[in-house]
Amino acid sequence: MTTSALPARRAFLRRAVALSTAGLATRLDLIGLAAAASAPAAPDSDYKALVCVFMFGGNDGNNTLVPLDASGYGAYAAVRTAASGIQLPQSSLLPIQPANTATPYGLHPALGELQVLFGAKRLALLANVGTLVAPTTQAQYNAGMRPLSLYSHADQQAQWQSAIVDAAAGTGWGGRLADRMASSNAATGFPVVTSLDGTVLYTTGTHTSPLAIPVSGSFALAGFDGTATSTARLAAMKALQAQPATNAFVGTANAIGTQALQLSATVNPILASTTSAIAPLFASLNTDTARQLYQVAKLIEARATTGAKRQIFFVQLGSFDTHNDQINRQQNLFAELAPALKAFYDATTALGVGRQVTTFSLSDFGRTLQPASGGGSDHAWGSHHFILGDAVNGGTLYGQYPQLVLGGPNDAEKEGRWIPTTAVDQYGATLATWFGVPAGDLASVFPNLSRFPAANLGFMS
Repeated sequence: MTTSALPARRAFLRRAVALSTAGLATRLDLIGLAAAASAPAAPDSDYKALVCVFMFGGNDGNNTLVPLDASGYGAYAAVRTAASGIQLPQSSLLPIQPANTATPYGLHPALGELQVLFGAKRLALLANVGTLVAPTTQAQYNAGMRPLSLYSHADQQAQWQSAIVDAAAGTGWGGRLADRMASSNAATGFPVVTSLDGTVLYTTGTHTSPLAIPVSGSFALAGFDGTATSTARLAAMKALQAQPATNAFVGTANAIGTQALQLSATVNPILASTTSAIAPLFASLNTDTARQLYQVAKLIEARATTGAKRQIFFVQLGSFDTHNDQINRQQNLFAELAPALKAFYDATTALGVGRQVTTFSLSDFGRTLQPASGGGSDHAWGSHHFILGDAVNGGTLYGQYPQLVLGGPNDAEKEGRWIPTTAVDQYGATLATWFGVPAGDLASVFPNLSRFPAANLGFMS
């Protein structure tokens, strides 16, 4: 599938599963509401939020985090030569020193804000994480132990979002986490999951579906401006939705439409507000990622209004499918991502919830250490990810950084496709534990977690 086809495919899937109220709404087709929880939990008196930033296309981890010691950088530069067009000069990398290793590393030069947060111990890095059937050696990979359709964009996006790698999945681990924590929001019924990218697999649970909000603009039923005529039409529509229905589909659609109207009355004033206390933090940022995170921050700011005790947010940025012109494309994407993450982190601290909000990254897969023609790289496997927040045990590199050797012990083939040494299941379970899921219930969110040696990687406190 081509990169250009992916956004259109995601948009088509979102439209295919979205709900519409007789064609009158422009936004309500993106709204899903929590219906019930599969396993009731005791209501929480505190507040916590997880914010997933999905880097669509497959971010190149090899240029995200590079060893700076002579042997490590030498191994990197021996494959990604200056002539390849994708080498980052050693002098351009932003130095960081993880507390748990003697090896110095360098972040991509566009990640200056993340360098500062790492140094302040507010950001951790997780090395070589990816989709795994079970812990996998090179010999086992060669014998056929691997996720379904490895290196495919659509399939690997689905597996990262579902944490199910050996079968098709109808739910995502964010949605299943929302199923488990739905009772936390029972007092108001406000959805646990909110998406800035429509209805994606990550946000879909067995009993819950996401509230999907726009990146900008109104979040209300279009065509109802408060005039007598439109008020009468709105009353008529509500009356129709309240009518009993013998058809299950019609009855469910009416119930969701009614709930959606009620929800828009709460959410629209929050998103439309021009008096948010954290607005100045985003004022200088005019990017899609910053606008998404600003919407998230406003909903967190309004947690007393929504009554939400647990929230999961999905934010997206793309495309990282850098088969060519990688140096410029990744530079531009990171130059958009890093300032937005810093502004969002500053917003959480300004709101007094720095320890209660954790932001983390996901992506399709990593990219080959071996350069591709045209100054790019090809689809690979394991990659490196960020975890950000005051509850993060920051300034540390978790997981195992691979040996940068083509055909070496970490290479699935001979092009620098790193076999992950940490599973998505473990990554997500560590976040879910912090979020409040008891150890005995983690299997309901991550059904394959028992295949791996550790359910908690230790990067959260």
